[in-house]
Amino acid sequence: MSEGTVSLPWIVIRQDDNGNRYRVGRYATRAEAQKTADSLGGQAREQLYWVERIGQNGDGAQN
Repeated sequence: MSEGTVSLPWIVIRQDDNGNRYRVGRYATRAEAQKTADSLGGQAREQLYWVERIGQNGDGAQN
């Protein structure tokens, strides 16, 4: 990572009641991402929100 580059390895994922998944946002810390997931999760009945760490190859896999 070069100077001036921001690392945002934590993502919030939303899954709707049809099983479709969407990336909600990227965050610098797990705590930030979890706070967002928690606040959004309280609003929806049929949607799930969770936090994942983006892998080095850019996918949602845990490293």
